[in-house]
Amino acid sequence: MAEDMGSTVPRRQLGRTLRDLRTEAGITLDAAAEALECSRQKVWRIESGLGSVRGVDVRAMCELYAARAELTRALTALATETRAKGWWHAYGDAIPDWFELYVGLESAASGLRFYKNSLVPGIFQTRDYARGIYRIDQPDMTDDDRERAVDLRLQRQSLLTRRLPKPPQVQVVLCESVLLRPVVSSAAMAEQLRHLLRLTEQPNISIRVTPLAAGPHQGTVAGEFVLLNFPLGNRSTPEPPVVYSEAITGALYLDRPGEFATYEKVWSSLLSLALDEGQSIELINKIIGEVHHG
Repeated sequence: MAEDMGSTVPRRQLGRTLRDLRTEAGITLDAAAEALECSRQKVWRIESGLGSVRGVDVRAMCELYAARAELTRALTALATETRAKGWWHAYGDAIPDWFELYVGLESAASGLRFYKNSLVPGIFQTRDYARGIYRIDQPDMTDDDRERAVDLRLQRQSLLTRRLPKPPQVQVVLCESVLLRPVVSSAAMAEQLRHLLRLTEQPNISIRVTPLAAGPHQGTVAGEFVLLNFPLGNRSTPEPPVVYSEAITGALYLDRPGEFATYEKVWSSLLSLALDEGQSIELINKIIGEVHHG
């Protein structure tokens, strides 16, 4: 089928959001199908992210669920993306910034693997560190907007300790340079590094460091990325895994098996160069003592 050529990412996000809207509106699948004059199977397929979706169907659903006008516009724009072959989500397009596509994927994932060579991953950042990043990243933001953005980032961290669904298994490979880069004051950096150490005490979190002495490696070429794996849920086959890679003008979502396999190889090579968990904790402690006078 030709439609299966498209990226599954926009379809899945669209489906998830429509399902949430329907649930919030207190409408059953059957009632939705009846009101939309279509089969229950069609509504279910759209919510499950199976196949491309027409804008006209999305608009009708949004109307039925009393969605806000701007969300309706964003979802209709997303529907046109469900026909795209590969998928590059450019910022500032029809899909607004507040509609965080990546966050939807992250909260649905059962496994997250981060490779970071410049900054601590968002779900591991302390408030002061996150604030420091936004000051550099979004210099024109008002203080209020910056605080809101920081709050949103910190809220995402609840997925690490949630009860249901089970929290994801999170593995992180950080370049040593991330630990040394002074994003905020020495005291705030020391607190961020201590926060990383506290996180490693959780059974679902692993943090490993690639030392600068390891020299150039495949990660140097690949750049930063996140690998997301998804649970089986009530599907016969799990949602395909996704590679997420961010750049200044947008984000790349790769979900073809060959693309994912390429990044898996890079990940394996990073693990082979990284210090083990014990050595990584030792190095973080050493850096706190030397650089950040913790």
